Amino acid sequence: MIYVDADSMPGQAAEVLYAAAIRRKLPVLLVACRYFRPHPNPLIQSRVCDTGPDAADDLIVELVLPGDLVITHDIPLADRVITKQAHALSPRGVEFLPANIKTRLGVRDMMEEIRSTGGITSGPPPFSPRDREQFANAVDRFLTRMQKR
Repeated sequence: MIYVDADSMPGQAAEVLYAAAIRRKLPVLLVACRYFRPHPNPLIQSRVCDTGPDAADDLIVELVLPGDLVITHDIPLADRVITKQAHALSPRGVEFLPANIKTRLGVRDMMEEIRSTGGITSGPPPFSPRDREQFANAVDRFLTRMQKR
């Protein structure tokens, strides 16, 4: 099963994921705190959860099983997913791993502290064609690896 933290999923990355999932006949569940138009393919389902901090994240963590894949920008969610022996991939093609997630979480927390004390940090750059390509390659590599197991 593939879960998507859909509140912040770039549309171009979603298109790549849908095509890969449909081609491989894998179910996808989009989880968000807002309504979005259903996908016409029955493999692509959506679920709107309660609003509130981390509501979508909490639902994904509740549902995810070992070996599942979660697509998210959210590093704390990726950490929680990895703790449940599932896999996490960002929409830019970065695979979060047990070996790197604590470092990424530490950097994220440090940047959050800088912002909370008035420090100015830049946000992520706009989603680019290169990001789309990296995501497509990462999804393909991951799904190929999982199908071989």
